[in-house]
Amino acid sequence: MAVPKRKVSKARRDKRRSSVWKLGAPTLTECPQCHTLKAPHKACPECGYVNADLSVKDGKITVKAAAAKKEEVKVEETKAVAEEAEAVEEVSAE
Repeated sequence: MAVPKRKVSKARRDKRRSSVWKLGAPTLTECPQCHTLKAPHKACPECGYVNADLSVKDGKITVKAAAAKKEEVKVEETKAVAEEAEAVEEVSAE
């Protein structure tokens, strides 16, 4: 069984029990939309704001119209590039 070799002084004991080991307060940032405090890199608990393109309401992620249009344009561009590649292959095959 472990037995202390020497008496622990009151000062040493109290230093050990001090508040040095307590956690600090969490950092909070201001929501740019509703200006309430929120955790950084998280959705706002009040308005659900995430970033300019996304928001969260009732546990559902909503993509705003501008972001959806960007996605559609990207899909259309990739289709156009694929069609051009097929046309070039047909011309080179002949």
